[in-house]
Amino acid sequence: MRAVRYDRYGGPEVLAVVDGLTPPPVGATDVRVEVAAAAVGGGEIPIRAGRLRRVLRQRLPAGTGVDFVGTVAQTGTAVTRASTGDLVWGVMPHGTFGSAAESVVVPQERVAMAPRSVTATEAAALPASGTTALHALTRRVRLRPGQRLLVRGAAGGVGVVAVQLGAALGAHVTALAGAAHLPWLRGSGAAEALDHRQTRVEDLGRFDVIVDLVGTHLAQVRGRLVRGGTLFPLALDPSRPIRAALWVAAGSLDRRTRLGAFSNDPSPEELEELAALVEERTITPVVSAVLAMEDIAEAHRRLERGGVRGKIVVTP
Repeated sequence: MRAVRYDRYGGPEVLAVVDGLTPPPVGATDVRVEVAAAAVGGGEIPIRAGRLRRVLRQRLPAGTGVDFVGTVAQTGTAVTRASTGDLVWGVMPHGTFGSAAESVVVPQERVAMAPRSVTATEAAALPASGTTALHALTRRVRLRPGQRLLVRGAAGGVGVVAVQLGAALGAHVTALAGAAHLPWLRGSGAAEALDHRQTRVEDLGRFDVIVDLVGTHLAQVRGRLVRGGTLFPLALDPSRPIRAALWVAAGSLDRRTRLGAFSNDPSPEELEELAALVEERTITPVVSAVLAMEDIAEAHRRLERGGVRGKIVVTP
């Protein structure tokens, strides 16, 4: 089996495709999926660089990638949620990586039937980012028509889904992103789309819900909430991730507004609900580029440079 691995922390150059790996065994409630496409997540950049090594305690060599779409090649003896030959999408077990590979073995609860109205490479952009937005806006809060939603970092993988879902739920959506993405965001449901380089956080209005995918200046961002509003700090300041995590932990003590911090661990039902939203065209996947697995280092370089809309997808 071929898969992306890195055996030391560092820049994108530490990533390599390794051949001859032995796939893990398939347990009674596991499925083995032959991967057709996998997404590259921006959240993996600080992990690969080693900036979170004191928090995650990750063992090296390590894999990369969380989202995947592919065909079920083998099922365990007690599997009830999938059959051989099914086209599924899913996420790696919580806290693990490795979907940038020819095949993955995951518990059956980590997969659901993939939407058929989009291609495998399009669908791969959504499982983790889509369920993150879905969980935030429909489970942690119940976003209602007329409420004001700010999505900061709106052009990224989670942001493009949060804008579409927020608009579909009837919210007044304000999107903050790079200037090149603003027309697309307006066309995807944002009532306001503002250039983050030209807009000061303190000049914004008040919001019922804020989805922050940047991670910087969180105190100022939280100050834009109405009393009782919720901030979802879904990214950590890449230059100070541990300090940012401590701020989030301490910020839960202030009851005037709420911090809806969570580490996404989608249920099968959320994956199924997301697939239904794709099938009814409420959510459209956004793919910036499709690269071969051998170009994984280039994918990480593009993410580090910024300006990526949606997700970069790799194929084995």
